[in-house]
Amino acid sequence: MEIQSIKMRFGIIGNSPYLNRAIDVAVQVAPTDLTVLVTGESGTGKEVFPKIIHQLSSRKHGHYIAVNCGAIPEGTIDSELFGHEKGSFTGASDTRKGYFEVASGGTIFLDEVAELPISTQVRLLRVLETGEFLKVGSSKVQKTDVRVVAATNVNIQKAISEGKFREDLYYRLNSVPIYIPPLRERKEDIHLIFRKFASDFAEKYRMPMLKLTPGAVEILENYYWPGNIRQLKNITEQISIIEPSKEINGDTLKKYLPHHQKDLPVLYNKKESETLSERELLYKVLFDMQKDLTELKRVVYSNMNSDGHTAPVKPTEDMPVRSLIHFDRDKPSDQGPIIISKPEENHPITESEVIGESLSLQDNEKEMIRKALSRHRGKRKAAANELGISERTLYRKIKEYNIKQ
Repeated sequence: MEIQSIKMRFGIIGNSPYLNRAIDVAVQVAPTDLTVLVTGESGTGKEVFPKIIHQLSSRKHGHYIAVNCGAIPEGTIDSELFGHEKGSFTGASDTRKGYFEVASGGTIFLDEVAELPISTQVRLLRVLETGEFLKVGSSKVQKTDVRVVAATNVNIQKAISEGKFREDLYYRLNSVPIYIPPLRERKEDIHLIFRKFASDFAEKYRMPMLKLTPGAVEILENYYWPGNIRQLKNITEQISIIEPSKEINGDTLKKYLPHHQKDLPVLYNKKESETLSERELLYKVLFDMQKDLTELKRVVYSNMNSDGHTAPVKPTEDMPVRSLIHFDRDKPSDQGPIIISKPEENHPITESEVIGESLSLQDNEKEMIRKALSRHRGKRKAAANELGISERTLYRKIKEYNIKQ
């Protein structure tokens, strides 16, 4: 079955290669009975893929049960999944079938599977390996024929190392892995998805459809989207209801985008960080640090005595704090390359060092861009995606560094 027809059938929007790959794997594995583990951040749409697998399998006429493992209390999760006998615990007034018994011949989707207690993980492993389980309060072994598709937004390897998830269960669940990319890895799809949501809400609330200016589109595509598709949908609905004008510019859009630049130094204001991608902002931080470093070295070099040493340089009020950071070649590498200089530490600095330091970072960036373009045979869009920057930024860098293609 063609990927495009799958998208139309299950309401999937986008043409990202990563997304197409995930759909293709789901289609290929559907006719088998292999266990599948769907991974990806919260809000990426992981819940669609178990439905694809079920509907394209021989089990499509059987039960499909979706279980949110993180929403069921630890004390009742075993009863929910495997059932219980009458009187097995307080409140067990009747014998109850669990999901694995009810869904026999069909598919169970275990969402947030990493939230399962360790004791329940042991029970689940037995079902996956032998198809057998015990009801809570029973000693009678029962059989079930269930296809299991699991999903998680947790780093499973980290959970294993912390003793929160069984390694043997992970390998059993991960027979076929499917990775769902976050929105920031699907920049070419963001505006398309926005327009779909805007059209849906225009019809729902009987109002004109939202339209974005080119500047707003650029902001939309470069935003980090920590909540992914779910966040994009919520923001589109908010704007549809609240804004009287249906032509949305960049300033209006920014009011609805919570500030989020993950794990970056707080050196730039909110307005600037929201309009730059994460990698672009990191480059800016590094370049500004390099600029301050070069300026400080020039000041020191200009105060150099005839004997090749410098007079002490005292920090001034207008000297940036970042200017006190420099690379110390005398320190062993295992202590880290960056230290804070003290004014009384006087290091002889040559003019060639001043120039060399300022060029090294730019040379590295130029080489990264050149290699990315080479790998993608000069295709700027693909190279920009790999580098994590916008195509416009890449074009500017190519001109700035005079890179031949």
